[in-house]
Parts: sequence; structure tokens; C-alpha cells
Amino acid sequence: MTEESRRVLRGLVEDIHTTVMATVGSDGYPHTCAVDMMLSDDEGAYFLTARGKGLYDRLKATGRVSLTGVRGGTTMTSVAVSLVGDVTEVPERLGDLLDANRYMYDIYPTEESRRGLTAFCIHRGSGEFFDLSTRPIRRVGFSYGGLVTDDAAYEITDRCDGCGSCLDPCPQSCIDTSSVPFRIERVNCLRCGNCLSVCPSGAVRRSV
Repeated sequence: MTEESRRVLRGLVEDIHTTVMATVGSDGYPHTCAVDMMLSDDEGAYFLTARGKGLYDRLKATGRVSLTGVRGGTTMTSVAVSLVGDVTEVPERLGDLLDANRYMYDIYPTEESRRGLTAFCIHRGSGEFFDLSTRPIRRVGFSYGGLVTDDAAYEITDRCDGCGSCLDPCPQSCIDTSSVPFRIERVNCLRCGNCLSVCPSGAVRRSV
């Protein structure tokens, strides 16, 4: 796991903590619920649930999750992490999650009441760190465990003649004009597609 992935997962657990997780049910619909991310290490990110819940059934049936967590008082001060990945049940890590998140002992106060709990690890994942609190915005993709998903972005090809038609429509002014062809600073790009729409030379393309 790269240091960037470690940093993002650590922030997901320590700074954001509560996420909205989506799983697909047997009815074919996505189902969401609030799930706390409780621990992270080089194996992935961990959470727990009860075996009697629908979330447990969906996790066991598909082995896949998608989640987003947001931290910040307002939209313009927010930081978000989105993650999709594969999960595996790791009941042997339940004690570690409980000890790292002591409030769970208030929710499940007795050993008997905790018998139905189990832990899961998102052991392969791919996602994005998105920071709206900086100017320009900052977005960084990350992945671990060998999972790679589509990360659509935009790039400027050699067809660019430096006309500048793309500059004003770019909301984050993230097009580098120091040489031709121009270059998009991907880490600052909102991926709105304005540059693609206005380029008279057809020099902008969507890429991965």
C-alpha cells in the first residue's frame, strides 16, 4: 500500500469516521446506511456490523461496497473521501475495532449483546480524496490491494494550437499555458468537461 493510500484511509477513520455506505440488495436496488470506519492498516479499512442486519446479508452476497464520507461545516470548507472496494469478513479483528472505538461498548454494553457483531475489511479499494477547502480545489485518486477502477479525466492533445478558448470556461483555472499543447493540472480539475465542449480544434479528450 502506498503512503498516499495509507494517509487517505487514516483520514477516513480518524477525521471523517462516519460514512454513507452503499450495497446492492437482492432486489437489485442500492441500499445506503451510515457506517463508521473504525480502523485502518496496510490490509485496508475496517468497520463492523451485526449479523442480523440486512447490511450483513448484502455484504456476504456481493462482497462489494461503495462509500462516501464528508468532513466540514460548509460545502466550501469540506473534505470528502469516496471509496469502492471488495470486502472480507474478519471476525478475529472485532476486538481491535471495539477497543479503538470505545463508544461501541455503550451501544452494546454486555458481552452477550456483542455476540452478534462481526468485523469486515475493505481489503481492495479504489477512490478519491477531494478537498474543496483549498484554492484551487485538490483531488487525488488512490488505490490499494490491486483494485483499479475508472478515473475519468480530461487531457489536451497535440491538436491544441494555443488559442485559449478553454481558459475562461475553466472554473478552477487549472490549465497550464506555459507551452503548447496546453496541459490540464489533473489534481485541480473539477472534471466539468467545459474545455472539451468549447475547444474549436477538438484537442481535448476524456481519458482515464
